[in-house]
Amino acid sequence: MTPLYQIKNLTIDLPLWGDRPYAVQNTCLDLYPNEILCIVGESGSGKSLLARSMMGLFPSKHVRASSGEILLNGENILEMSSDRLRSIRGEQVAMIFQEPMTALNPLLTIGDQIIEVINIHHPADGKDHVDQVLEMLDSVSLPSPREIYDAYPHQLSGGQRQRAMIAMALILEPKCLIADEPTTALDVTTQAQILKLIKELQKKHQTAVLFITHDIGIVAEIADRIAVMEAGQLVEIGIAKEILMKPKHPFTIKLLDSVPSIYPKNIEKEKYESRNALVVNGISKTFNTKKGIFKKSSRMVKALSNISFTLKEGQTLGIVGESGSGKSTIAKCIARLTEPDSGEIMIFNHNFLSLSGKPLRTFRKNVQLIFQDPYSSLDPRQKVGSLIMEGPLLHGESYKMAEKRMLNLLDTVGLDRKAANRFPNEFSGGQRQRIGIARSLALQPKLLIADEAVSALDVTVQAQILKLLKDIKEEFELTLVFITHDLRVAAQVCDFIMVMSKGEVVEYGSTKSIFNSPTHPYTRELFSAVPGCDFWLKHKMVQ
Repeated sequence: MTPLYQIKNLTIDLPLWGDRPYAVQNTCLDLYPNEILCIVGESGSGKSLLARSMMGLFPSKHVRASSGEILLNGENILEMSSDRLRSIRGEQVAMIFQEPMTALNPLLTIGDQIIEVINIHHPADGKDHVDQVLEMLDSVSLPSPREIYDAYPHQLSGGQRQRAMIAMALILEPKCLIADEPTTALDVTTQAQILKLIKELQKKHQTAVLFITHDIGIVAEIADRIAVMEAGQLVEIGIAKEILMKPKHPFTIKLLDSVPSIYPKNIEKEKYESRNALVVNGISKTFNTKKGIFKKSSRMVKALSNISFTLKEGQTLGIVGESGSGKSTIAKCIARLTEPDSGEIMIFNHNFLSLSGKPLRTFRKNVQLIFQDPYSSLDPRQKVGSLIMEGPLLHGESYKMAEKRMLNLLDTVGLDRKAANRFPNEFSGGQRQRIGIARSLALQPKLLIADEAVSALDVTVQAQILKLLKDIKEEFELTLVFITHDLRVAAQVCDFIMVMSKGEVVEYGSTKSIFNSPTHPYTRELFSAVPGCDFWLKHKMVQ
């Protein structure tokens, strides 16, 4: 079979101030019609830039291909004019981006944006294309296509926005679809639906799919072939099952070893004969979405309904569920970033909700959050040292003591002390998460809440951060609330699991009991949606 794409000896230069000379070096790769080729590797391995180069999308004039060819049906992408590139984008090759909220135009409805794609390539046919767009929205399993057509991106959920992006990419039936981490921030059930959708559409249209991901579970679920990249180089490529079962390159082996096991760890019960750290009793929260420019009517959303649980000192509780289940809302209520409508929260025998003013500010240092995206939660104008010292200084600690603690925390999270004089944008995603952890520990909290702290990290960095959290938890004798949509991660980190759906707790118990014999249908649905779970269990590729 003739390849649709042929990449021959491609080298893409990085600017002189980059951390290495090349983003991609001397890479050869073929992509065939009707196949799914997954490219895996750590952040910074060059996989996304390689994929974008296939559409002639380079991030700046400093990052360009210095040698090699990218042939699409024999025509070199690197030698195409701007007009020619525009003509192939969308019609011959289309891309699904990682974050649709930033890729979609917030000022246009979903329908208008998809029609815009059609009109750019077929401006003279005189059709309104509405029926064609509605049919495509229906084919990607979006509910009420007419409502989605008239909706703006912010009015859709993450999964719906991703489906809309897929509809836009497929509207002209391109020969190649490039998907750059399209399921990273989605919960497991939505993720499973998107993967199933991509596979079905690929078979229906005989499309060549290049799928970029750091999730080996997804690779096991959908890949025909796998290409492994490390530091800009293609280190291994082959049939998916052969790579997963018998990896040859040390880096591939390292990636597979970093995949969290679906089997939970054993709990050391004797550790937990201790006092209650957190008691949540009957917490409820309702949000009122008011009328606005884009909303014709107000709507009441019941985010939490009578939530109760107890967490003892030293325990780790995992809160799992789909987007919109209420797990992040309960975290914000515990940290008092959101005030619940009713109920009681006791933290180390203190009624947290009764505190206000100075007593609240004083006690609040005992409860700290690690956010999902440290890049958006860290002030880009402050250096790392100042960010970590900010909390202690606000609570009256001397500059000398705050600085000493900051340097010790950089040691604890595995960062060089010179990092104190650098800005957040100078670090990788994993390093920024370490900075976020150091900042949350600066006030010496007793209760730590990690809200999707590892969901956007590749598996090797994820494994490092999980080990770091485990070590820190033991060293600082912390109680941990761990929010995640990845059940494999929950299995390795958590002592107890609380499963949430539509603002309610549907199942609660020890990690081992819930993983071995889930009783609620929703919990069983979550387990069945874990990508690649059947493959790992069948071939015993678990730790």
